[in-house]
Amino acid sequence: MRETDFIGGFAKGLRVIEAFGETKPRLTITDIARETGLDRATARRCLLTLAELGYAAYDGKFFELTPKILRLGHAYLSATPLPRLVQPFLDQLSETVGQSASASVLDGADIVYVARAAQKRVMSISLMAGSRLPAYCASMGRVLLAALPEAEARAIIAASDRKANTPFTKTDPDALLDELSKVRKQGFALIDQELEIGLRSIAVPLENARGRTVAALNIGAPAAHAAAEEMVERYLPAMRAVQAALRPLLA
Repeated sequence: MRETDFIGGFAKGLRVIEAFGETKPRLTITDIARETGLDRATARRCLLTLAELGYAAYDGKFFELTPKILRLGHAYLSATPLPRLVQPFLDQLSETVGQSASASVLDGADIVYVARAAQKRVMSISLMAGSRLPAYCASMGRVLLAALPEAEARAIIAASDRKANTPFTKTDPDALLDELSKVRKQGFALIDQELEIGLRSIAVPLENARGRTVAALNIGAPAAHAAAEEMVERYLPAMRAVQAALRPLLA
């Protein structure tokens, strides 16, 4: 892309929107400047523009996003057939195994949930379409990273903020690359309380008819419900059936 094609102001506005999150729903101008690295005057103009357009509300001190911002995410979910294709399969899978089932895609160093069927809440945070998790420590993330060329996966891992969420979280780049190699060979990823204590999950790639991985599918279960070695035997066969059923349907 040519430098003249890049709209800096638009990019700054997107950075401001991305600064808000589940743990940061209300932010001041100073907060936004700190989160985005923008100077305070630029942060203020971006926030006031969002408020003027109805994408943010302002009480004189704090800004918060309004429901209108959902139009941006809905545009993606409406434009891609993936969520509509996988949702019925997730619903059936979740009912069959009695656990939550999800599908996600890779976005930089994160996974983004595109569909979910929840039996029960297995994490301390609420997960839904649009939720993001770091790829390096999520089962779907490892499946999606394993589908990339090794050099690309290595670069994403190197750029990730690899914090130890629990005592079990793998953060060493070489150890993570070894995990990706294992995932490639066995065709699934198993996470044992690396993302959150008490949570285990298993994921498989969702491939199209040409063999290209377009998304990932997982089942998350409380650690008390299934030991790590039982996850494969208990859940993988049903997940393989969904894989096979979706393959001819995915673009």
